Amino acid sequence: MSERSCINLSSPSFCCKKPCNLKRPGLAAVLGHSSLPDHHRIGAKMGNTTLQHNFMVFFKRRKISSMEWKSASQSHQRHRHLLAGEPSCCRQSAASSMWWWRRSRLLAARMSGVTGGDKRKEPEPEPERSPGLREDGQPPTKKLRSKKGRAGERYVPPPRKKNQNTSFGHDHFNETEYYFERGLRKVFSYYFDFQTYCKGRWVGKTMREVFSDEFRAEPLDYYTRAASAGRIRLNEEPADLDTVLKNNDFMRNTVHRHEPPVTAQPLRILSQNQEVVVVDKPASIPVHPCGRYRHNTIIFILGKEHNLTELHTIHRLDRLTSGVLMFAKTLDVSKKIDQQIRERQVQKEYVCRVEGEFPAGEVTCVQPVLVVSYKVGVCRVHPNGKPCRTDFQRLSFNGRSSVVRCQPLTGRTHQIRVHLQFLGHPILNDPVYNSGAWGPRRGADGHIGKTDEELLQELLELHRLRECPDLLPEQPPDPDQGAVDPSHPPEGGAGHGGTEGPSKGQRDELCGECRIVRKDPTPEDLVMYLHSLRYKGPDWEYSSPLPPWAAADWHQD
Repeated sequence: MSERSCINLSSPSFCCKKPCNLKRPGLAAVLGHSSLPDHHRIGAKMGNTTLQHNFMVFFKRRKISSMEWKSASQSHQRHRHLLAGEPSCCRQSAASSMWWWRRSRLLAARMSGVTGGDKRKEPEPEPERSPGLREDGQPPTKKLRSKKGRAGERYVPPPRKKNQNTSFGHDHFNETEYYFERGLRKVFSYYFDFQTYCKGRWVGKTMREVFSDEFRAEPLDYYTRAASAGRIRLNEEPADLDTVLKNNDFMRNTVHRHEPPVTAQPLRILSQNQEVVVVDKPASIPVHPCGRYRHNTIIFILGKEHNLTELHTIHRLDRLTSGVLMFAKTLDVSKKIDQQIRERQVQKEYVCRVEGEFPAGEVTCVQPVLVVSYKVGVCRVHPNGKPCRTDFQRLSFNGRSSVVRCQPLTGRTHQIRVHLQFLGHPILNDPVYNSGAWGPRRGADGHIGKTDEELLQELLELHRLRECPDLLPEQPPDPDQGAVDPSHPPEGGAGHGGTEGPSKGQRDELCGECRIVRKDPTPEDLVMYLHSLRYKGPDWEYSSPLPPWAAADWHQD
């Protein structure tokens, strides 16, 4: 006869663990029956939690249904309520005994068959309930929440997953085509989708207010007509400009896009290997899409004409600056060279042609440079600016202007141009820092004589006059070219995966640019006399030839 602990159902803490001669501790042992030794009854009177846990295991082996278990539990709670006035020890003992006694009656009835004996009935399957209903088949008291939020509120879909690949591909390159005319590279007009999510400062404002305050490239009347024609969409639905914006709202604006011409000078590749692509950037062409430029940029020209894609920008040059420009083919190479630049391991050398006779010998300028306006792109020397240093050395003087070598030791915005202006020798044809908006002395020694707001206003006015188009009266559409119905823009829009317009350079009824004629600049107007001559790192060096205007015998100034 083997010895075993009493009521050894699941947990050893259920009883005293003393050995006994019980062959099969059954229901009586579980109930703490009086025929058992004292230590068994004591073990059966332990806390209700342990008893219930072990008894659940016991009944599970006997295939007791969950409804019967629930009924017994409710009966147990009623008995505890009746014994609430007794001492705690009596309440626990009596409640446990009554509950297990009632449970034994249910077990006996469950285990007895029609003819007696130990036959057991199969448990009856629980009735199936419809989704969303309670156990009694009644609908829930709390109303289920709709996916589209509360009634009467405008639904805003969750933001889409961000595209990790930010490079440009052939879908972007095929939006339009180039053509060349009078020494200029031009782009056929095309349709493009401007896309953005609602910014934090826009929440609570109407779309009309946002367009009026922050998108001033077109008058408010244009946006009203564009919305009526279905070209402005909110969450991919036709937009009402009086709609109040909410967080995660997605806006799309389809426009007929025109790009300014740039020089037709070919883009020459100086070097290419497994890590980098180095080009000799022509003046007037931006490095990457910005403002009104998209296809007339170095990134798009390399992709469309040289099939070079997935490039990473290492450094940037101003739109009007020419010379050495480097791109990395992988992100790791881009990070490596960028770290070298930050640690001052890269030597940069520029040449420029400036006003007047620049002092002989080496000249160093360490004046701090402050950004006056990031939006307009204007800087000036100011005590609150960032520290920077540029070393200058005159190379030649032709009697009116000087060719100067520039070595910037820091990389502030417009650093060379601002320091030359401060020294009283601005770049000869610099449209910003050699303009009359800076006063009679053109900003020499930091003397301007006006506030930053007044300076910006005059610079913008001079830029508008320089870029002033020859406005023509409203003209009928060209029958050979046709026009686009504003209410039926080309399918798929354009840009960001869209398509080009129905025909090259087609006139659009909503587009203001289609109703004006701009005088083309000459190739000479698109050149500023500042050139990136050489970039040298710890184990690499790239340089470009001197431009024609840097020759010592040049006299076209």
